[in-house]
Amino acid sequence: MDFGQFLNQRILGNRVENILWCVGILLFGFLLKRIASLLISRLLFRLVKKESENLPVNDFMILLRRPVEMLITLIFLYTAFSFLRFPPGWNMAPRGQFGLRMVMLRLYQVMMIFTITWIVMRFVDFFAMVFTRRAELNESALAIQLIPFTREVAKVFIVLCSTFIVLGVIFNLDVGSIVAGLGIGGLAVALAGKESLENLFASFTIFLDRPFTVGEIVQVGGLSGKVEKVGFRSTRIRTLDKSTLTIPNKMLIDQPLDNLTQRRFRRANMQICLTYETPIPVMQTISEEVRLAISGKELTKSEPAVVHFTDFGESSLNITVIYFVETADWMEFTKVREEINYRIIEIVNQNGARFAFPTRTVHVEEIERTFLVCDKE
Repeated sequence: MDFGQFLNQRILGNRVENILWCVGILLFGFLLKRIASLLISRLLFRLVKKESENLPVNDFMILLRRPVEMLITLIFLYTAFSFLRFPPGWNMAPRGQFGLRMVMLRLYQVMMIFTITWIVMRFVDFFAMVFTRRAELNESALAIQLIPFTREVAKVFIVLCSTFIVLGVIFNLDVGSIVAGLGIGGLAVALAGKESLENLFASFTIFLDRPFTVGEIVQVGGLSGKVEKVGFRSTRIRTLDKSTLTIPNKMLIDQPLDNLTQRRFRRANMQICLTYETPIPVMQTISEEVRLAISGKELTKSEPAVVHFTDFGESSLNITVIYFVETADWMEFTKVREEINYRIIEIVNQNGARFAFPTRTVHVEEIERTFLVCDKE
């Protein structure tokens, strides 16, 4: 048997030559899909190079590598198996009738649309990176906050379009009727997803009203932290403990929200508790020196400090101290407050006074009792 006769032999209704072509194309595709993916990604990068804002090509290739590899794999699979035919003895239904042929073809078409959608969504991610880089250079807080939200909206729109394409082109369904049906069932969907819709509308309110932007520190409902992302349903906040806190958007607009970044001052409120043995002139001197020490600081001199003897405590004479530090940075505020606290300790010690601590004096009154002793006879 010569080589030509070997190639013309049939296995399950297919010539050996066709089977070899199928196996060869599959091997070639699986071996070279990584290289082909890199080449295609570089070619696609040239199309968007002008808009890349000097973004490294590696970032673009990392985004596209997996979906492009998937696309190449599907193309090689279709090309390889196009050389083969189902054995006639299997009596397979044609493509137009329901059966294995139709299921495999529809599955392949769905995978192709899914892969193309994946690639388009990666392009959306890339352009989001480009615009984020541009917003950071221009220091535009609103753009930095709006870009992630717009990216998510674009992805939802792309997924919906792909879904309608699958239903209309592959499964031959009437997309217009489906959309009309969504209008009929819209009320039920709205009632089922009432909280999700409320959070979605709340996100639009946040973007329009702009009570805060990404990167600012806010306090809401006793919780505070730095805003990292505003999404469809929730806002992600990084707390002072470095943990990630996810708050529903509806909660942010329904409760009083304090934007700590936008305030110019931080207030310090404390009491100096002195013993009851402290003379009045000493207390007056301490109050005046504390007031001068606070006003001598660069960040506390813009607002006059309040230093007054205000309370008779259970075990102390209390001097209330209120002052403002002209900074929004919590760490800087803490540092200034620490320096003032050290200075207060020095002032109290220099004036011979003592800090009070909770004490109680118990006066016991001794009562003489006369015991009558009765002698019993």
